[in-house]
Amino acid sequence: MNKIKIMFVCHGNICRSTMAEALFRHMVKEEGLSDRIFVDSAATSYESIGEPVYYATRDKLAEFGISTEGIYSTKLKKSDFEEFDYIFTMDQNNMNYIVDEFGSYDPEKVIKFMDLTDHPRDIADPWYTGNFDATYDDIHECCNILMEKIKREL
Repeated sequence: MNKIKIMFVCHGNICRSTMAEALFRHMVKEEGLSDRIFVDSAATSYESIGEPVYYATRDKLAEFGISTEGIYSTKLKKSDFEEFDYIFTMDQNNMNYIVDEFGSYDPEKVIKFMDLTDHPRDIADPWYTGNFDATYDDIHECCNILMEKIKREL
């Protein structure tokens, strides 16, 4: 049985995409789907590669009993576009980076995360806004929608 593979992408892979990875991985485990869904995340930049999840992201997730253990920033690579079924970006800058770095992409596979909702927009980067609550709320909403989508595909 093939697993559905999901990648979350943001600029540094220490705030938004790692938040989405940890939260969605937690949801997958809660749903008993760990054997059917693989979850990962990556950065569009090199500046934080190898770093753990940003402390404020870890703290926010810990409020809900969600661990970020074992998650470290990695760089998005060309092979990810073949390996993953879905690549969800956090903002338009991430989408622009993908085009600049890798060329065209499959719009059924590479999707801005908030485009799953009925109010598509960027997910604000809490590294700059300091508002980890708002970022968590957006990511949580998207993860719930994504879980329902994936469960329909299984």
